[in-house]
Amino acid sequence: MFEYLDPAGGYIAPYLSEISTALIACALVMFGGEINTSLRRLLRAQNFVVRTCVFILINAFGYGLIIVKATPYLTRTLSQLPYGMMFSIVVMSFVAIGLWAQRNRQI
Repeated sequence: MFEYLDPAGGYIAPYLSEISTALIACALVMFGGEINTSLRRLLRAQNFVVRTCVFILINAFGYGLIIVKATPYLTRTLSQLPYGMMFSIVVMSFVAIGLWAQRNRQI
């Protein structure tokens, strides 16, 4: 079956870096709410300045660092797969994230 998807995989292969960034960003959007809720609970008793600094560090630098560092790894991993399998994984990943978002009422 994967051999039938090889042309589609070959078509998206040059865009794997952008696709990897999108996949990681979508996953972070889904996890972000839970992470921020946990941080809010953890830092509830802290001073406003401390809460604000932690929020900035996590959201600006933490998520940004994850995207910057994880994208090349995901790109490299996907590029090592046969085109048909890579295409299937990319499509299934976006569908899974979409279903997850629907279930959590994000969309």
